[in-house]
Amino acid sequence: METAPALFDAAFWLSTGIILFLLVLSGFFSGSETALTAASRGKLRAQADKGSRGATRALKITEDNERLIGSVLLGNNLVNILAASMATAMFTRVFGESGVALATLVMTLLVLVFAEVLPKTYAITNSEQAAALVSRPISLVVLLFSPVVTAVRYFVRGVLRLFGVQIDPDSNILAVREEIAGALQLGHSEGVVEKEDRDRILGALDLRERVVEEIMLHRSGIEMVNAADDPSAILEQCLQSNHTRLPVFRDDPENIIGVIHAKDLLRAMYKLIGGPEGDAAALKEFNVASVVMKPYFVPETTTLDEQMRQFLRRRTHFALVVDEYGSLQGLITLEDILEEIVGEITDEFDPDGDHPLKQAEDGHLMVEGAMTIRDLNRATDWSLPDEEANTIAGLVIHEAQMIPTVGQVFSFHGFRFEVMAREGNRITQLKIRPL
Repeated sequence: METAPALFDAAFWLSTGIILFLLVLSGFFSGSETALTAASRGKLRAQADKGSRGATRALKITEDNERLIGSVLLGNNLVNILAASMATAMFTRVFGESGVALATLVMTLLVLVFAEVLPKTYAITNSEQAAALVSRPISLVVLLFSPVVTAVRYFVRGVLRLFGVQIDPDSNILAVREEIAGALQLGHSEGVVEKEDRDRILGALDLRERVVEEIMLHRSGIEMVNAADDPSAILEQCLQSNHTRLPVFRDDPENIIGVIHAKDLLRAMYKLIGGPEGDAAALKEFNVASVVMKPYFVPETTTLDEQMRQFLRRRTHFALVVDEYGSLQGLITLEDILEEIVGEITDEFDPDGDHPLKQAEDGHLMVEGAMTIRDLNRATDWSLPDEEANTIAGLVIHEAQMIPTVGQVFSFHGFRFEVMAREGNRITQLKIRPL
């Protein structure tokens, strides 16, 4: 009876205080690890630009995640093991052999609630603020444990190398573009990001990955001016055209001698006839080649990002696309590139203000064969592949390995495709629905 008070002496309460302090340290390390790894570097950068020293320190120490995580894990394991050892010794002293099981139960509960779940929950919900707050003490911890962590790092890499695993410390787990794209897709699925906003940002990010061949107007659809035509016919064609700029050819459509702008044509003709009181008969002597602009040719493999820069640098919006042999393949304008970002751009002169995508009465989608796969995916949130073909018609021909006839039906990539119309060897309209 006299030994019971001796069990709860000053040493007991000192050990209890030390264990609680170690649990606080364990919670600090756990929360710091979660905060620094979960914090958005973009948000931290924004706070650092506004003068936050904590955010600046957080950015600096997260540059080397391997060293950061190693230091935090080392500190966390040290305090956890020390706390468990002291608790086992203390409970064994008080309760005898049963104290080992009791200490395991109590420490597991305390570590789980107060050293893991509680601090990590707070760190996840306030990651940027928590990261800035713990950045100073964690910087000291990283500096203190740096020699040990460095030794452990080389040892771990050596062990992994034995199993054929190579570690590149300079490589990111995810590229910046994939991080942004993933965040946008996640935000859209959760209803935070609107579809139009997601499409615009992803469209801008994709410019570097796509080439002009994918979005150019094919040469079969280019409206051209024949330099040999009568001047009145050329004027009539330009007035009736929906386009401001038209390529001009001589003898052969492949022989492009220039590009005529409607304003330049009208000004030259107006000047030739001598103003409002002039003689229209003077137009017979008009030579369209005298007012054409020099044609601007670009290779079909040029990226959209580079082509947009070239348009801005040259102060032009119109380019003719050629292949590796110099043959005309199509044309591209600045508007075509901008449409990849903001979507379809139409005005009062466009022949069809409607998108080439209509809903049929039976629920199918009526799609023009020349519509690009990317535009269809953006309009419907589908994920048809565009690696082998640029247009819907091209995808059907690629998968069918033939030029289908009207009425033929194909099923691939989880969709049903029915050929509705065809002109020559071109599929002009398709009916599509998901299977």
